Amino acid sequence: MDCSDLRGRTVAVTGAGSGIGRETALAFARRGADLELCDLDAAGVAETRSRIEALGRGAARGAVVDVADAARVEAWAAEVHARVPAVDILVNNAGVAIGGGFLATSLDDWEWILGVNTRGVVHGCHFFVPAMVARGAGGHVVNVASLAGVLATEDLAAYCTTKFSVVGLSEALRDELHRHGIGVSCICPGIVDTPITRSAKLVGTLAGEGRREEMIRSYQRRGYGPERVAAQLVRAVERNRGLAPVTPEAWLMYYVKRLSPAFTAWLARRVGEAGRRRLDAEAGER
Repeated sequence: MDCSDLRGRTVAVTGAGSGIGRETALAFARRGADLELCDLDAAGVAETRSRIEALGRGAARGAVVDVADAARVEAWAAEVHARVPAVDILVNNAGVAIGGGFLATSLDDWEWILGVNTRGVVHGCHFFVPAMVARGAGGHVVNVASLAGVLATEDLAAYCTTKFSVVGLSEALRDELHRHGIGVSCICPGIVDTPITRSAKLVGTLAGEGRREEMIRSYQRRGYGPERVAAQLVRAVERNRGLAPVTPEAWLMYYVKRLSPAFTAWLARRVGEAGRRRLDAEAGER
């Protein structure tokens, strides 16, 4: 899809109140698109809308939506479809995170993260994609996954589960929608400094004193911001890329796993063990 001039086109973005969602909305707005935004954070989505309006390009509308709630997503989609027959680009970006191993993750934790990360993407596709198909004018679906959608680690058991599901859904949906002229891209960022490091739920050993602060600092030191992910997301739409790793480490681990899954598993264990030893040492110093 040509994204150089999106005037007259409508883009819907979930999780648009901060981070990758906000920067993605701004990136499409700069190209003239009208934006339909949603987030559970009313203040956040209002701020994104205000920034888009300040650009003086396309229109922006915001809604408070919990993507885990099918009825609420259905109602939001109905509001959007009352204005346009279908969106041109759908970005399922909303997501949450849990840091910790399987044994420390409760069923309530599973219900929460599956509701947002997996069912939230399903809900977005379910209530927006049929209208895109019925309109018969093509379009594009973007599902934001993670490096954790292609590389599993024990300290992200639940998060990896949900992001692997997003990758699988995206690949299947890409095959199905190809005949309708609708592209599907799955975005897999790596280590990106976004608010999810501050809102992630930490369980088990990762819930220890000071561990969130160390995680936040490590992401900040990495220095890869959400605006760079948004730029790669737009490029993925333009090039109709299926699976799109973003950061250098995401590309590296994607190819390393394809070449040697056994080595990748060994490396993930070593990196995880080294990280836990470092955190234990820092906790002991306090």
